[in-house]
Amino acid sequence: MRARIYKPAKTAMSSGTAKTHLWVLEHVAQSAREVDPLMGWTSSEDTQAQVKLTFETKEAAVDYANEHGIDFVVQEPKTRKPNIRAGGYGENFATNRRGAWTH
Repeated sequence: MRARIYKPAKTAMSSGTAKTHLWVLEHVAQSAREVDPLMGWTSSEDTQAQVKLTFETKEAAVDYANEHGIDFVVQEPKTRKPNIRAGGYGENFATNRRGAWTH
């Protein structure tokens, strides 16, 4: 049974960083998915692939995997510099703007 421990990236649909602060332990699928010939649903006999556990820290996730005998791989997150503007969003609507409006 193999698992990976990672910190999820932000979604491409928003600029927010919600749901990116916890570490996730996710089991890797042991067998390929199969298509049911009658209904057309995809299924697998591997139920561990459905399990995702969240942890506050990477060390907690590693400790859990070691306690339960789970072989794991840690993927370190790629951090990015925060883009914080001095005036924030309200600066777009400032009445004392010195330059010309660009929109």
